[in-house]
Amino acid sequence: MLKRIAITGPESTGKTWLAEKLAAHYSANIVSEFAREYFQNRKYEYNEDDLVEIAIGQLEKEENIASISGNIIFCDTDLLVIKIWSTVVFGIVPEWIEKQMSEHVYDLYLLCYPDVKWQPDPLRSNPHDRQYIYDLFVKELEQHNLNYRVVKGISEKRFKNAVNFVDELLEYDNKS
Repeated sequence: MLKRIAITGPESTGKTWLAEKLAAHYSANIVSEFAREYFQNRKYEYNEDDLVEIAIGQLEKEENIASISGNIIFCDTDLLVIKIWSTVVFGIVPEWIEKQMSEHVYDLYLLCYPDVKWQPDPLRSNPHDRQYIYDLFVKELEQHNLNYRVVKGISEKRFKNAVNFVDELLEYDNKS
């Protein structure tokens, strides 16, 4: 059975780097962040409707990749990122995103801790409140009783911590 692992957390916490490294390590497919494609040929201005479009695109992309994948995929973002993005920017979350979040649960959420240096990027805007945003992620994951692990450390240490968590999930699955 396909295991879906979401790499989640605040901006500039190494999600893409980690997803790519894990996918290579496990010879698995990666679902890249749809928002980057969405804003590639348009101005980085958005509203709540855009966030719903991004969420739809992210899920469609994930389903397409899942249909051609083996036993595991790594998702370089998830609906939780979009939900928190909406909460921080607009103070509300579109109902469609809330509903999909409750229906689309991952086998494991790897929550990236903001202990890595901020990297500027045109699609990033919160360099000074990453800890606050991280705390929002923890609150959501715990409130919904989702299976998550916090990934800390710099570079290879971060990667090895993530591998240990993924291996735990896969070993548990093999014992069941």
